[in-house]
Amino acid sequence: MRAARAVPILAVVASAATVVAALALGDGAPQPAAPGLPDAGRFVGWTLPLIGLLTRLSSVATIGFLIAATFLLPNRGREVEGLSAVAVARAGALATAWSVASLVQYVFTVADVFGRPLQGLSLPLLWTLAADTSLGRALVVQGLAAAVVALACRWSRDVRHLAAWIVFAIVALLPVSLTGHTSATAAHDLATTSLFIHVAAASIWVGGLAALVWVAIRGSKRLTAALQRYATLATWAFVALAVAGVLNASTRLVQLDDLITTSYGAILLVKVGVLVLLGLWAWRIRRRVADDGAGLLRLVALELVIMTAAIGLGVALGRTPTPATGATTTPAEELLGGPVPPAPTFERLMWGWEPTGVALAVVLFGTAFYLAGLRVLIRRGDKWPVGRVIAWFGGLTVVAWAGIGGLSQYAHVLFSAHMGSHMMLSMVAPILLVLGAPITLALRTLPGPRQPGEVSPRALLTSFLHSSYVRLLTHPLVGPTLFVGSLFVLYFTGLFELLMTSHWGHGAMQFHFLAAGALYYYVIIGIDPSPRTLPPVVRFAVLMFTIPFHAFFSVALMSARDVIALPYWSIVARPYRTDLLADQYLGGGIAWAMGEVPLVLVFGALFVQWIRSDAREARRRDRAADRDGDAELEAYNARLRAMSENSQRRQP
Repeated sequence: MRAARAVPILAVVASAATVVAALALGDGAPQPAAPGLPDAGRFVGWTLPLIGLLTRLSSVATIGFLIAATFLLPNRGREVEGLSAVAVARAGALATAWSVASLVQYVFTVADVFGRPLQGLSLPLLWTLAADTSLGRALVVQGLAAAVVALACRWSRDVRHLAAWIVFAIVALLPVSLTGHTSATAAHDLATTSLFIHVAAASIWVGGLAALVWVAIRGSKRLTAALQRYATLATWAFVALAVAGVLNASTRLVQLDDLITTSYGAILLVKVGVLVLLGLWAWRIRRRVADDGAGLLRLVALELVIMTAAIGLGVALGRTPTPATGATTTPAEELLGGPVPPAPTFERLMWGWEPTGVALAVVLFGTAFYLAGLRVLIRRGDKWPVGRVIAWFGGLTVVAWAGIGGLSQYAHVLFSAHMGSHMMLSMVAPILLVLGAPITLALRTLPGPRQPGEVSPRALLTSFLHSSYVRLLTHPLVGPTLFVGSLFVLYFTGLFELLMTSHWGHGAMQFHFLAAGALYYYVIIGIDPSPRTLPPVVRFAVLMFTIPFHAFFSVALMSARDVIALPYWSIVARPYRTDLLADQYLGGGIAWAMGEVPLVLVFGALFVQWIRSDAREARRRDRAADRDGDAELEAYNARLRAMSENSQRRQP
């Protein structure tokens, strides 16, 4: 057992050694500056990646211990207890280390960026990095977010609250994912999103295993139950990590030969080999999950050491120049993440390909999760309406065309194409996705409690659906306000130009379009459970209330005499459709037309739901009448007879 307690130290040492070796053998090792140029020194150059490694490992462990306490270890009530409570306390300590490491990394980054040794730093320099660079702001935000997680672990014991803090901790990884190689390469939308998913999946996989090694060291009897649930979680995390890693690597390599002709490619190949080995090793461990803790501990401990070494390779890759660095040569290419596409044609609009991270993630995860849910139902012998399946995958097809297909290819260079993509993502795709009933499918297939009183994943989703937050969002006025109000805020302020000129803006807009549309149609035609049950006539009223405002937006757009986001279009400088105002007018017309077309689908869905609601009410009344001998009708007839007799007595 004493040897087992040395596993965390061994894992940290292995990952640090991997970082040093990968940097020394590759092109990422610190080099002396040219004569006359400022130089931070070799101490800063070698220490910075090691501090980055500590930041990464502490974030992974924080997320892993929170996951173990909330999802993996069985609990008997809404609050964590016993070993789960201790795991939350450990997560708080690790989050504190994460916060401190992020701030120390910030200081060393200042020294590295400005070429100053630590003793040469000043308060103005420390302030400048955060004020003028995205990397500085990302490190500060990450450090503050980690501090918030540490405070939350100190005061939160409710499983539902801890689940929310897990999401917060994972989102805290996003700011740093938006900087570095990912923001400098072509296809930066795909690069940033895929890196974030890759890092988040690795945190869940490695962090969860680290927490389970800690559970095994303590000799807990709940290890087997935790490992069984972790096996499913780790499988999903491994697949997401692998797919996101491949997509991210594709944005950093210019050609396939870069894998064998560059140091970055060589380190990448080693990392891929390690991950494949880990996948096979993990599969072997899952098959040997049993109550024999000693042998199992040795297997998972070795897996953890190899995993941390893989994280070290990832840190080294972040310090190694990529073959795709400097691939963009013009301001337009830097802004778009690639060359300006040729003039649009019908074939290019229909069958083009321009993968963006958010839309691609929605399509891949939406497909995987829905198919997994259907697989569970089929195994149980349960039925699921075919219409819902068709609606869901039809919605994902719309998302694919508007977000990663030909329409997306021109959404960054033509306002009309952007508006077409916007309307598809907010007006058409959400209708089909909502009719696919994904929440109902999740409620029927998510794991239930393993012991009485446990807050299972299914119970967490149910609790979230009935929370005050969701109740506020599903208010009949909130959805339309976000759905239509955001149109005016986005396009008639400087926000649209800001988002179009930023690396994260395109993904943010796609996410907002989908989310706002899904919320709006969830309230109007949603068939999933909701904290508010609105009668069909109220849903119809909400729809009719929204239509005029959407039409007014379209008319205002078509009537505008100034080009929206003119500086952005000037940088793009496309060689076709050079009349910007005419293209903007076309975009307004598309918004008007697309605002009317989905009404047919919505009216049809509302009509069907109305008829079914009346039919269900009629069946309910028939069942009640069969149970009580039609007491309601008899009472009604008796009331009519009493009214008639009373009227006759009053007659002279």
